Amino acid sequence: MTSEPYKRYRDTVVEKLQKAFRQEKEIQCAAKWIANTLKNEGWIYTSGTGHSHMFAEEIFYRAGGFARVQPILDPDLMLHKDASGSTEVERREGYAQKLLKPFRINSNDVFIISSNSGRNPVSIEMAQFAKEKGAKVIVITNYLHSKSVDSRHSSGLKLFQVCDLFLDNFGEIGDASISFEGLEGRVGATSTVIGAALLQAIMVQAVGLLLEEGITPEVFISSNSDIGEAHNEALLAKYKKEVKIL
Repeated sequence: MTSEPYKRYRDTVVEKLQKAFRQEKEIQCAAKWIANTLKNEGWIYTSGTGHSHMFAEEIFYRAGGFARVQPILDPDLMLHKDASGSTEVERREGYAQKLLKPFRINSNDVFIISSNSGRNPVSIEMAQFAKEKGAKVIVITNYLHSKSVDSRHSSGLKLFQVCDLFLDNFGEIGDASISFEGLEGRVGATSTVIGAALLQAIMVQAVGLLLEEGITPEVFISSNSDIGEAHNEALLAKYKKEVKIL
């Protein structure tokens, strides 16, 4: 008997999570770069276009998240302003350079870029820009999907080819994972749940590395807890001038 659809999705996600967490060297390397960045008072820059912008929000101003995070959350690349329009914007060459110009990215920093397909110019040029400035570039992408499509950038390169390190979300081509008889296309995207888990795993590992060196990292605590409000206010007072959207 065919299992319930939600169980099929559950099993699919569990299988992909198991594969994703076998990327132990990549997780440990990314965490080491994050720890070094924070040790040297650098910044964790992070961005994504379309639905992938959620990964930038996942580690920004989040309970348990690092304070030194600079998200690139451009409304024209997100969904809440003009969803279909954001698809057009992420394909514009030259847009990333203008977007990143105000940020002082340097060799002390890490830039995390999330893109399921890894084929669109904005994400590719963000990675190139950050590398030119000396930052380490970490990418979360769907390697299978990315290999199956052509780049939309004039260089012919895709995001996994221009970064320092990439982690695979082991998604399906097209992201959605569950098929139904009589339904064209599939449902049940997996990139968000896998990507968020990888991101949080990297951050947790980085905390462990810092504590091993006797460094207590600055992290936010839930403002809905009894101790969180005062703790967070101190971090906001320290960083609000540098992170404009805090």
